This record gives sequence, C-alpha cells and structure tokens, in this order.
Amino acid sequence: MNVHISITGLSDERFERPLRLIANLFFEETEIQLNRIEEADFSIKFTLEQNGADLIVSGILEKEGEPQINKAHQATVDSSFSEKEQFKAAKNAVSHVYLKLLQDLTGITQKWGILTGVRPTKLLHRKLRAGTKPETAHKELAEEYLITPEKAALMQKIVDRQLAAVPDLYDLKKEVSIYIGIPFCPTKCAYCTFPAYAINGRQGSVNSFLGGLHHEMRAIGSWLKEKGIRITTVYYGGGTPTSITAEEMDMLYEEMYISFPDASEIREITVEAGRPDTITPEKLDVLKKWNIHRISVNPQSYIQETLKAIGRHHTVEETIVKFNLARKMGMDNINMDLIIGLPGEGTKEFTHTLNETEKLLPESLTVHTLSFKRASEMTKNRDRYKVADRDEVERMMGLAEKWTKSHGYEPYYLYRQKNILGNLENVGYSFHGQESIYNIIIMEEMQTIIGLGCGAASKFVHPETGAITHFANPKDPKSYNDSFEHYTNEKLKILEELFIQKNEPASL
Repeated sequence: MNVHISITGLSDERFERPLRLIANLFFEETEIQLNRIEEADFSIKFTLEQNGADLIVSGILEKEGEPQINKAHQATVDSSFSEKEQFKAAKNAVSHVYLKLLQDLTGITQKWGILTGVRPTKLLHRKLRAGTKPETAHKELAEEYLITPEKAALMQKIVDRQLAAVPDLYDLKKEVSIYIGIPFCPTKCAYCTFPAYAINGRQGSVNSFLGGLHHEMRAIGSWLKEKGIRITTVYYGGGTPTSITAEEMDMLYEEMYISFPDASEIREITVEAGRPDTITPEKLDVLKKWNIHRISVNPQSYIQETLKAIGRHHTVEETIVKFNLARKMGMDNINMDLIIGLPGEGTKEFTHTLNETEKLLPESLTVHTLSFKRASEMTKNRDRYKVADRDEVERMMGLAEKWTKSHGYEPYYLYRQKNILGNLENVGYSFHGQESIYNIIIMEEMQTIIGLGCGAASKFVHPETGAITHFANPKDPKSYNDSFEHYTNEKLKILEELFIQKNEPASL
C-alpha cells in the first residue's frame, strides 16, 4: 500500500527522512509532504511547545477532514544542551508521537518501536559498557525507542552470547579483521544487490581482478606486519568466492598466508560457498589444505519452484549432496542461510524447509527475512513476485524461533534492513562454540574491518574514540581493475591516521 502523508507544524526539513522511514514500517512506500498543502491520504499536525526545560510535542491525525487520534508526548530538554542535542531530543519526541498515531491508525504494533537502524544490539552493548544494569538498560530502551520487552529480551540473549563467544570483544580495537570481496556468481539472484557478476565468459575480468586483489593483500599485509597489528578474522564474501577455479583459490589463500601477519594464528577464516553449484571436491581440497573449515552452503529454500523463481540454478538435491560432500571432506563448521518470505512461500513451504534442514543440522543457521532492496530485480518488478503478508511472515519467524530452540541453536547476532518484510529482523543462530566471530564484530562495530577486492567496503573504527570512517572500493570489475592501486593507497592513509599518529611522541 502506497500512501501520501501531509505533515504540518515542523519547519526543519531534517524531520522528513526519519518520518518517512517510520511510515515505511507500516506502508510499502510513502511520500511525506512537509508543510505543503496537497492532496494526501491523511495529515498529521504537530505542535512543539517549550515550557522551561520541557519540550512538549503533540500530534493530531486527521483523515478525510475528521480528527481521528489525538496523542501527546512530553520530553525534557536541558537548556544547556547544544543545538544539535536539542534537535535530537525533539526528533525523538516527534517520532514517539508519530509512531503511536500510526499504530492507532493501522492497528499494527511495531515491536522495534521507532528504530529503523540496522544494529539494535549495539545500543544495548553501549549501555552495558557504561555500567548500566540490564534491567535498567531495557527500561531505557523502552522509554527512548519504544522497544517492546520481547525484543529487549532477544537483544539481551544475543549480547550475553556474544560476550561468552568473544570475551575480549570490547578490547579488539587494536586489531583488525579483513573482508575480501569476490564479485562473481553463477547467476544473480532476484533479491540481490551485492556486487555479483555472472562469471561465465568473464575469465579475462577474473584474471585482472585477482591480480589487483593480490596487490591489495600484499600492500595491506605488509603495512600490518610493519606496524605489528594482528588480524582477528578473515571473511571471503561476494558474490560467491567459490565461483573462481580451485587453482585460483589455491593461489589466493597462499597469498593470504604469505602476506598477512601471523596468518596461521588468525582466529577464524570463513569462505562463503553459498551457491552449491560452485562446490567441487577440488575446491574443498584447497580449503582443507589451507586449514579453512568454516564455510557457508546456502539453500535459501528447499522448494525447487522458489529457487527457479529467484534465479538460483542449483537444485534442492544439489544442496544436500554438496553439504554432505563438504562434511565428508572435513568441513566441521558449516553455516546455512534460509530466507523467510520468498515469493510464493508461506508457513507450509517454510515448515518443509525447516524439516529438510533438520536432516543436515549445520553448525550455524542464519534466518533472513526478505528485504525489497531498491536496486534488486525483485523490487524493480515487484508485481511479478507475490510475497506473504505481515501476519504470515511473523508466523514463519515464530516457526524459526521455535525450531532453532528445539534443536539446540541459540541466537548470537542480529541485524535489520530497510524494507524488510513485517519490520522483522535477520537472526544468526548457532550451536554453542560455533558462533561466527566475524559476524559479531561487523554487527557490533567493535573493530576496523578492511575491505579488499571489488565492491568491498571498509569500516575504520578509531581505536580510542570509536568514531567510524567508511570507505568503499569500486563495485564493478573494470573500475576496480583500473584503480586498485589508488584505492589501496587511500586505505593505507586512513590506517596511518587511525593507528599511528596517536602513538607518535610529541615534538620537542
């Protein structure tokens, strides 16, 4: 359902984006008219009154000229706050009133409250690190963001699990992790927006790309060795990293062991082998040769019609065969991804997928909720892809929660996306001791992650302040091949600023 909402009483244009994001939790697509009198499905009038240190926000929703709902919210703003802090408090108060108005209008309760961000557990980590007791932190999350007790409890369970899996999580900022992007796949899935190019007929591009990637690995590895900075985890993603040949994989992992400091002591190395049609005995031999035992083999669904509809050319049987092959050849930490809400699927189909997963029992299982990403084939042709409604999607998530618990899995990381069905979440589950350290690090933003390869995004976390600097390599192979030296040098400059300048002695 697409809606047009007229908003009056807010003069600052910075309100438009958060109001639109919250509205999109209720409706498929919204247009916000800020202080413009145009035809709209309904209108909301806000009033903001300052009374000493109190900022009082009220909202009235009108539909077809009749006042339907009248809600008020009060927030306290210290007069000593900066202008930026005062606006943040005002935006939060407006969001509270706005959410309550839309909940009353639609009858839908948003369990994540006003949150539209990707990493809700990061908020709880921050409070606990500051010394706040869990019960107090949950209360504050409810007050600040309108998060329900159910979601706060899920966050707490995940945070506890993360700290048990990585006890030194808060002390990893002086190390780094590495993400290596391989931008090739057998085909591109309809829901995908990752850098992923069909590999067939691209061998020249592959060769050029791998040359640039090896250069990046040598340059970054040399700098890390020189500065005495350790690597915590390495993650090969994409695309599908097992799309390249076994020989190319072998040379790539050899480069890793030669270039990276103390490669044999890296805590975790993961290779996504997500497309079963890319897995061969020869490639599994290479993984075993370089002591890489954590891989992903991703069915997404065990319904063949669904796989065909979303552009995955492997068969259900192939997923099972390749999983068993990987297990037989020594892969002892296998992840599998499932997606809730794929076209044509409901609780019946998802129950079948869970029943098939039960026959394999991977060490970890990531349950994604389908997200309509703006640039994906599925979003561009949404009429062709009929998906379950909000209630059905919630029932499927409930099935996943019950199934994982009954089979000994526990949630250990969580993230959310824009335009995600049912305003739900993606949750990673695992057996005890089989959590992905990389997934924990990237979701909680506790450490610098250096992105190497085509489309790889780097996230530089300042070791002292925690401030984050983003930097991304080009997404298409040609641009990457033409400029990998430049992008490598730019990353080295950022690393120098982050890790070195603060440690240099002051000039006399």
